[in-house]
Amino acid sequence: MTSAARPLVIGHRGASGYRPEHTAAAYELAFRLGADAVEPDIVASKDGVLVLRHENEISGTTDVADRPEFAARRTTKTIDGATITGWFTEDFMWDELATLRARERLPQLRQGAATFNGTAGILRLRDLIEIVPDGALMVAEIKHATYFESIGLPLDELFSSEIRGWATSENLIVESFEQTVLGQIRERGIPGRFVYLLESAGSAPDLRARFGRKALPYSAQLTNAGLARLAGEVDGISVDKKLLLRTDASGAVVGTTDLVERAHAAGLEVYTWTLRAENRFLGKGMQRGLAARDFGEWRREFRLILDTGLDGVFADQPDLVRELLER
Repeated sequence: MTSAARPLVIGHRGASGYRPEHTAAAYELAFRLGADAVEPDIVASKDGVLVLRHENEISGTTDVADRPEFAARRTTKTIDGATITGWFTEDFMWDELATLRARERLPQLRQGAATFNGTAGILRLRDLIEIVPDGALMVAEIKHATYFESIGLPLDELFSSEIRGWATSENLIVESFEQTVLGQIRERGIPGRFVYLLESAGSAPDLRARFGRKALPYSAQLTNAGLARLAGEVDGISVDKKLLLRTDASGAVVGTTDLVERAHAAGLEVYTWTLRAENRFLGKGMQRGLAARDFGEWRREFRLILDTGLDGVFADQPDLVRELLER
């Protein structure tokens, strides 16, 4: 894909603005609304089944906390440096996870999506493969790879085994906040494009695990020299939209940065996350109305981002992005 091509519209965890994320209904709706691709987050069960959940801690996206038979599984863990209490996919066999029902992660904000709570179970990667239509793409995010490898669940091996035979250079993009797992999957001969996710602050989990406080920060990877190094290792970068939006002293959005231009000059594709229409998620100065759940000046923010010439956007409401692109 070139910067002149129409950017990919990627349904972020499906059409997660309208249905509970990572459900069959969310993925199917995303394609009906005009998405070119959908993005699953991939974690693992105790028996090595690849499961589609935003995080391996699942109390916010399933009914596991209401299931008395699983009450004793509640525990506290440290994942990529963060201490988290809840229920974790790696403590369940897939047959147990398959009994859970999906819930909306943001029920107060997305009350319409919350009406679908309990109507669907959770999915495996193999289930999504059956949903993605011919000609569409999967943008697979490998989550917490260093952590899962430390507990004997190597996601590079599990993912490569599952996706082999379906994946082509045209239908798969693999992304992660950890370059290590991207390299491992590529070395296993999996076709597709490989995209490195970068935050607006901090450093990558695999680098922190290896180098501690001396880990190279994301900011250093986003310099011209850093982008040139990445261009020899990955096909593209995917960044927090904050890195594309320029703000004034008050924090209000006033334009865009030159990151897309610099990354393209280095030979990298550029993607951004996440385009969401609600006031809560829009940049300062883009809100309209009083409620966080109200749609704000999303057209203005989305258009600023699209006009940078980037290669793809992740969106919770893919129909809104499609609307702007088709005008």
